Amino acid sequence: MDFTLSEEQLMIQQAAKDFAQNELLPGIIERDDAQKFPAEQVKKMGELGFLGMMVKEEYGGSGLDTLSYVLVMEELSKIDASASVVVSVNNSLVCWGLETFGSEAQKKKYLTRLASGENIGAFCLSEPEAGSDATSQKTTAIDMGDHYIVNGTKNWITNGSTAEVYLVIAQTDVDKGHKGINALIVEKGMEGFEIGPKENKLGIRGSDTHSLLFNDVKVPKENRIGEDGFGFKFAMKTLAGGRIGIAAQALGIATGAYELAKKYSKERKAFGTEIANHQAIAFKLADMHTKIQAARYLVYQAACDKDNGKDYTLSGAMAKLYASEVAMETAVEAVQIHGGNGFVKDYHVERMMRDAKITQIYEGTSEIQKIVISRSILKD
Repeated sequence: MDFTLSEEQLMIQQAAKDFAQNELLPGIIERDDAQKFPAEQVKKMGELGFLGMMVKEEYGGSGLDTLSYVLVMEELSKIDASASVVVSVNNSLVCWGLETFGSEAQKKKYLTRLASGENIGAFCLSEPEAGSDATSQKTTAIDMGDHYIVNGTKNWITNGSTAEVYLVIAQTDVDKGHKGINALIVEKGMEGFEIGPKENKLGIRGSDTHSLLFNDVKVPKENRIGEDGFGFKFAMKTLAGGRIGIAAQALGIATGAYELAKKYSKERKAFGTEIANHQAIAFKLADMHTKIQAARYLVYQAACDKDNGKDYTLSGAMAKLYASEVAMETAVEAVQIHGGNGFVKDYHVERMMRDAKITQIYEGTSEIQKIVISRSILKD
């Protein structure tokens, strides 16, 4: 295992770090309070190539590896998880799925605009009664010959109102169960497609999270991704890679909270000395640093497995499970180290604590990750 970063990877990491400090940090508290989507910042991320990092250059992407993508996610998430989740969804769930399984016509029509940042995308799987149980799709896509008629509701969709392209998972043949599910490309503006209310969330409040409503939406047959009935496999394969992005987000939140706590502990005095000199605080920092480093190795390993063409189902699930737990634990301890100031928005760690929680929930809860891990280690 050699995670020595190349010169190119170090440059990409530094570019993301500079962007986070110069573009994401200013106004972040106000955006969180107002639940304001970072539209200007997202546009700039597109210009920097952050929205199509792993897409081939012929389709408007940067043609980079997964580890480079993880490095960018980590740096952005140290500052603003609401912005980094846009990068995660567009790269892992939308662009990767289209490039890997989409037709050449679909790539030319949709992928090039998504990878360049001209448009952003959304991945639409969850429903009111289909979260962890992705097979229970109530949204239907009735085959009408040359098109599908889509009806149903999707919940908790990231980039819900700001996306232009939506990858929608829907049931075509109930009798076939999960083998009767399809993945369809739906465009904003299609008749009968409505954007529902914005969610008032605990964390990542700048992220644009909405319900989506489909009422007899006519979707051309050429907008189906893969063969008939491929939708469930498409969703599962796409989510497996998406977990690496969320693991990197969790790693970034944990690292950002730790760095703020360490800095504060060297400045804040109590009982005649900086609180970092008190063993109670020093040991907290030691635990935080150790667990973050362990999480980092898990995340990097999953990224390298993907880059090397290995099965990353297990490594991605382990990375997301552990990194999200470390993010939550570290953020809580960062608030504790800040004491009363940790409860105040100006010190940022309370927001990080709120943001950390979602990493244990979306793109597969921690409980689902344990199912994936246990099945992987017990199948042999």
